Amino acid sequence: MSWDIDAASWTSVGVKIKSRWGKINNARLAVIDSKREVLVSQVQELYEVTPEEAENQVAGFEKHTKELRPKVAA
Repeated sequence: MSWDIDAASWTSVGVKIKSRWGKINNARLAVIDSKREVLVSQVQELYEVTPEEAENQVAGFEKHTKELRPKVAA
């Protein structure tokens, strides 16, 4: 699943991802390219956590990242 966000928002999210997970560099961020499942995989690999823990970390990140919240119709 990919997040449905524009390029400018992805840049902002990328900064937040690198801040949250310091082992994710620009090259890895380019591989992630707004694909949620790839971020989960990267977190699992880099931090040697279970798939469930990686999923929980990304889900928590989503809750606190406004660019990833569903947009509410006005």
